[in-house]
Amino acid sequence: MASLLLCFILCFSSLSVTLSEQLLLLPLTHSLSKNQFNSTHHLLKSTSTRSSMRFHHHHHHHKKLNKQQQQQVSLSLSPGSDYTLSFTIGSNPPQPISLYMDTGSDLVWFPCSPFECILCEGKSTTTTPPPPKLSKNATVSCKSPACSAAHTSLSSSDLCAISHCPLDYIETSDCSSFSCPPFYYAYGDGSLIARLYKDSLSVPTSSVPSMLLPNFTFGCAHTTLGEPIGVAGFGPGLLSLPAQIATVSPQLGNRFSYCLVSHSFNQYRVHRPSPLILGRYDDKERKDNSGVDGSDSDSDSAEFVYTSMLDNTSHPYFYSVGLKGISVGKRNVAAPEIVKRLDRSGNGGTVVDSGTTFTMLPASLYNSVVAEFDRRVGRVHERASEVEDKTGLRPCYYYDGKVVNVPAVVLHFVGNGSSVALPRRNYFYEFLDGDKKKNVGCLMLMNGGDDEELSGGPGAILGNYQQQGFEVVYDLEKKRVGFARRQCSSLWDKLNQNQN
Repeated sequence: MASLLLCFILCFSSLSVTLSEQLLLLPLTHSLSKNQFNSTHHLLKSTSTRSSMRFHHHHHHHKKLNKQQQQQVSLSLSPGSDYTLSFTIGSNPPQPISLYMDTGSDLVWFPCSPFECILCEGKSTTTTPPPPKLSKNATVSCKSPACSAAHTSLSSSDLCAISHCPLDYIETSDCSSFSCPPFYYAYGDGSLIARLYKDSLSVPTSSVPSMLLPNFTFGCAHTTLGEPIGVAGFGPGLLSLPAQIATVSPQLGNRFSYCLVSHSFNQYRVHRPSPLILGRYDDKERKDNSGVDGSDSDSDSAEFVYTSMLDNTSHPYFYSVGLKGISVGKRNVAAPEIVKRLDRSGNGGTVVDSGTTFTMLPASLYNSVVAEFDRRVGRVHERASEVEDKTGLRPCYYYDGKVVNVPAVVLHFVGNGSSVALPRRNYFYEFLDGDKKKNVGCLMLMNGGDDEELSGGPGAILGNYQQQGFEVVYDLEKKRVGFARRQCSSLWDKLNQNQN
């Protein structure tokens, strides 16, 4: 299975990556593997636990670290919820790399040979090519702005001093021959030490010449903690993949979107890649004040609903938006201030994140949503308490037959008409409880903890499970995030056909 998945990743990236003046289309491959889990309960428990860890460990780190260190802490990645993309690095010879896509971090890094991962037992490492070997001549200078960015804006003089550049050179000459010193980078449940390198990054394609970034800057890690696979950071920082592409092609780097094919925790349902689109293609902006239709239609004509990005200088690696409330059926549950906006310290807001599986809400909002959901569903169906304990999700219900009636769930973002109706499968997962041989369904939103405990970071996270079946666009020029219902596999076919 691992070899087949590796072939799937590499074959798609070599045959189906397309390029035009305004559009770059890349395949995202979902990394879910049932071989890692012995039951649906186990899979859901692992995924819900890691979603919670990704959210809570950020707040834990934030309270312990000073301002400089806080800016280096990104959210962790969760096996089972990750989407990978593939490139080649270098030219002598070119070496394939497969990286997680993460909108919650702003660094591109990958393991380099020789490589050691501490506490990586049980984490998948078989779907990626062997770590590449890089030339020491490709290191980045201590004078480089990229070096300052990796070290959270330390001055080049400080960094050159750390690199043992003599004082007279710092004061009167040029220290460009001295390499940027190693830096530390932390996720929620993992970390790494890396050096910066520059080399050519190639996006392979069979229809047109490959897109080549000749001086692409990335982190090369020989030792990591709990992070066996590299990450392509898509955050707003200087070292992120979109930011570096924008230096060569602003029309490609200043706008990107992805459309995640619905997986429903079933690897056999994912037959096509999820499209990752850099640049702009022919779409329509939404002109009226109605929300996105929550039906499961096959239409790809839905227009984008936009909400503004919150300007967050304290957490520059996040794409934060304001969540105004959540409707459950006909009742609108107002959101607390912590998820609507940022405070003076840059805390709060709702992070739109590709690397967390389930949406995390502060307790006050989560409890109100669950109370209304249970009022509507719990009066008809029996609570599945044992399933809740085994999966980490709640509320769950047993039901007879093939269909259980659940209320509609709509997310209301800050801005006129910025409402997104979630398809049923995005918030209510139905499966067979193997222990009792009964049908069961669970709400796929999670409690992020007491509002007061979330004061040191984001107030909520919009996870990728709730983003399935939507094209989610990050418009960096106009500083907004948009959502439009799509059949993502059809969108892949359509865009890929148009570019070939």
